Amino acid sequence: MDATMILPILISFAISAALGPVVIPLLRKLKFGQTERDDGPQSHLKKTGTPTMGGLMILAGIIITSLIYVKDYPQIIPVLFVTAGFGIIGFLDDYIKIMLHRSEGLTPPQKMLGQFLVTGIFVFYLYNLKGGDMAMLIPFWPGHYLHLGWLAVPVAFLAIIGTVNGANFTDGLDGLASSVTLLIATFFSVVAIGTQSGLHPITCAVVGSLMGFLLFNVYPASVFMGDTGSLALGGFVASAAYMMDMPIFILIVALIYWVEILSVMIQVTYFKISGGKRIFRMAPIHHHFELCGWSETRVVAVFSIVTALLCLVGILAL
Repeated sequence: MDATMILPILISFAISAALGPVVIPLLRKLKFGQTERDDGPQSHLKKTGTPTMGGLMILAGIIITSLIYVKDYPQIIPVLFVTAGFGIIGFLDDYIKIMLHRSEGLTPPQKMLGQFLVTGIFVFYLYNLKGGDMAMLIPFWPGHYLHLGWLAVPVAFLAIIGTVNGANFTDGLDGLASSVTLLIATFFSVVAIGTQSGLHPITCAVVGSLMGFLLFNVYPASVFMGDTGSLALGGFVASAAYMMDMPIFILIVALIYWVEILSVMIQVTYFKISGGKRIFRMAPIHHHFELCGWSETRVVAVFSIVTALLCLVGILAL
């Protein structure tokens, strides 16, 4: 077995895990603590003050490990750019939240501008790389691709930004986004290795980095990833899928992301048109299950099991 299939996991795990005892006390000393929503589940108010921006640990593991392999595997550069680019947007968002002691960081227009900029650069590169044909592999139909022509560009913006924000909404419970994304990254690592796409150093680096981060992020979490981590992870999933011509597979393996973001859209829309009524007890949907009596650990376990099964479906769909 090629060492590049295993070493990136071990290296990124070691970096992320080693940073925990250093970064977490530093974040606590700097008072970089989480500010919980007043309208969120009351059980979450006790989490106020828990260090956030732990996504820096995840990014450090991914970036350092990727840089070790980038000379031999330049294919990882676009994925690394998108991952780091969205991570920077998340970092700015977290920093503003902490400094101003409010639950909202960057304004929606500022955040959207940053997301459009990173996505636009990546799509421009991808469009030229593929010669204008951003074909997408069709699940359960091996060797067949969907060709959208010029429509592939707006679809890419929707898919990438939607995935990024879906990952962001998934990050609401201890270990939830970490566990779900770990499984998704494992799926893409298996595909990257099997297809010899040259992306496995970064996909494996994400796996290892999340394993190291989970040592500190499982319930009860001693650190949260913040938008620094969740936006970066969403960017990784979307860009890795596109580099392997597999954006349609996001709807399968990362279905939890899309269920989370759709639950928010449905809740907000229905609230407005019904004059204040709600479909879910609270959105995103993981909070709905909490208010239905599920414990945090049960929600995380069920969502992770569902994602694991979906990843197996994704492998069958190749």
